[in-house]
Amino acid sequence: MLKRLLVIVVPLLVALVGALGVPLGFAVVQRETQATYLDRLGDASRFASLGESALQSDRLTALKEEIQRYDELYGVAVGLVGTDNKVLAATRPDFDPADSAVKSGLTAALGGYRPEPDYTGWPWRTGPMVVVEPVGRDSEVVAAVVTISPTDALRDEVVRQWGLMALLGLLPMLAVVAAAWPMSRWVLRPVRRLDEATAKVASGELDVRADEVGGPPELRRLARSFNTMVDVVGRALRRQRAFVSDASHQLRNPLASLRLAVDNMAPHITNDAAREMQQIAVDEAEEMGRVLDTLLAATRLDSASATEPVEIDSLLATHVPAWRALTEQAGMTLQIDVPAGLSAQEPPGGLGSVLDELVSNAIRLSGGTTVTVSGRREDTTVELRVVDDGSGLDESERANAKSRFWRATRHQNVPGTGLGLAICTELIESAGGTLTLKEHEPQGLEAVVQLSV
Repeated sequence: MLKRLLVIVVPLLVALVGALGVPLGFAVVQRETQATYLDRLGDASRFASLGESALQSDRLTALKEEIQRYDELYGVAVGLVGTDNKVLAATRPDFDPADSAVKSGLTAALGGYRPEPDYTGWPWRTGPMVVVEPVGRDSEVVAAVVTISPTDALRDEVVRQWGLMALLGLLPMLAVVAAAWPMSRWVLRPVRRLDEATAKVASGELDVRADEVGGPPELRRLARSFNTMVDVVGRALRRQRAFVSDASHQLRNPLASLRLAVDNMAPHITNDAAREMQQIAVDEAEEMGRVLDTLLAATRLDSASATEPVEIDSLLATHVPAWRALTEQAGMTLQIDVPAGLSAQEPPGGLGSVLDELVSNAIRLSGGTTVTVSGRREDTTVELRVVDDGSGLDESERANAKSRFWRATRHQNVPGTGLGLAICTELIESAGGTLTLKEHEPQGLEAVVQLSV
């Protein structure tokens, strides 16, 4: 979380520094270019003044010596060009007024105008700076002075100042990042601990508490509220578990006594009608016992939430013999089609109990001849199917089948409580999986369990 926060903050700081630095960098280029241009323009104007006097007196020797010393001192080539584009004086033999960098400015200067500079000192531009100054004014222009300046020093100065600006921008950014690191840790440490506490509470550890001391006041209040909520939930679960324990003890004993009393009545009954009524009472007592066991199992769901990996092979080895006995007793056939080596996250209460319920439903309620248990792995999930070839359920019945106490009309006289599928669904969903009922072609029902590996 801390890294993600810095990934967000640092680009914003870079963008802010860039938004401020780009205009400043452009201003530096313009300033340095202008300073160099004005310096060269001043020199060119002085040479133009000297050249005008020299041309009027027809004595160019002093001017040539002056511009030669200037070239030797500053490395700037200087030339004096007449109105007929002939070179009157130059510091270098390769001075060419027809050069493209010189020609346009020379045309404007000989026309009586001082040309605007067309050079900007970007570090990647390597051409020279050409300054042209007319000798004379307006219609009295008799020549033009041309200076061709190398720009290495200008570009080096721009790069130096850009580097200094980058350093000055980088230091505050590093300071902000350095300050943001401990500040972020201070802010996010309670969030991380709260996240860890939440995960432990979700796994059933209700004795975990979040840190109420560190971090900003808002997070401390959130931690206190979280701890209060866990206390309330813990008390509620303890009361529920106490009720389950008490109900189990208080209801089982009277129910066992009732069943014993009803069974003890059998030797004293001689009338067939009374014997039939006694058998009904026995069946009802057994049904009450099953309902009680199922209700207690449903109530205990909230007390178990952790999942563990389970090997499907070992699970089937334990449960398949009982399934075969049940199917043989019902006159049906059991088929197992599960490849070796499958494993999945077992829901609380055990995957075996879920499959027991699904197989039992297929045997008791389908009216078919075959029950098939199959499995396969798909990417990160394991899919287990319990399929029968019986009468199945229509779409509306499949939608209601996972509700508590729901039973199809044609199954009302079949032993059962209507809670099995509801409990299985909650168990599977508590492990992050799904339990789906589908129509099987050409007939029958598919119960599909999907769990993560």
